[in-house]
Amino acid sequence: MTVSVSATAVPDLPEIRRGDDLAAMIAARATTGARDVVVVAHKAVSKAEGRVVRLADVEPSTRAVQLAATLGKDPRAVEVVLGESAEVLRAAGGVLICRTHHGFVCANAGVDASNTAGTDELILLPADPDASARALRAALPQAPAVVITDSFGRAWRVGQCDVAIGIAGLRPLEDWRGRPDAVGRELRATWIAIADQAAAAADLARDKDSRQPAVIVKGLDRFVTQDDGPGAQALLRPVSEDLFL
Repeated sequence: MTVSVSATAVPDLPEIRRGDDLAAMIAARATTGARDVVVVAHKAVSKAEGRVVRLADVEPSTRAVQLAATLGKDPRAVEVVLGESAEVLRAAGGVLICRTHHGFVCANAGVDASNTAGTDELILLPADPDASARALRAALPQAPAVVITDSFGRAWRVGQCDVAIGIAGLRPLEDWRGRPDAVGRELRATWIAIADQAAAAADLARDKDSRQPAVIVKGLDRFVTQDDGPGAQALLRPVSEDLFL
């Protein structure tokens, strides 16, 4: 079977602000089909949901001040990271590696200053990215699958890659364990992260500095589902199985 996958950025989206109807903004600029996947950078979702913090409104705790002195960071920014963290796993090299309240392990609990509207603002991850994906799917014409993404670093490798942090209507994983390979050998570890690969493919179709947070991915029909599905939580490795912690 030969499959063709395409990814096309939605053009001309304006700066997203709290309360904006993100689904309507996307629909006005792109046609979505029921078997498409709409991949959206989380910052657009977070801005629309008001998940933005002004540093001027933050009072750092003693712990934040101590960590900031070690890391060379603004203690107010550290306080925001701590507020988004269920656990701080590492603090070194100017970075806090945290487990967020959602269960994601990432730098600075996903708190980021890039692409903010003001120099003193920080953008947080959506409070419930799977719920955000479900709401966006329900509001888009023909209810395409929706994947909300963020850029994560990866163990064993340098560089960042977009991954799925919120999913609705797309199978997150395809399990090939137990199936035969091309020569009949049983596959024992092949478990394909479909949603993460869709996120990474979409990221290649946009420029980070061009206000292109939304991308339409076509060709993943066989992974699109009628129901919303288990969401991105299905992609999280149990803590007991994490060899890096």
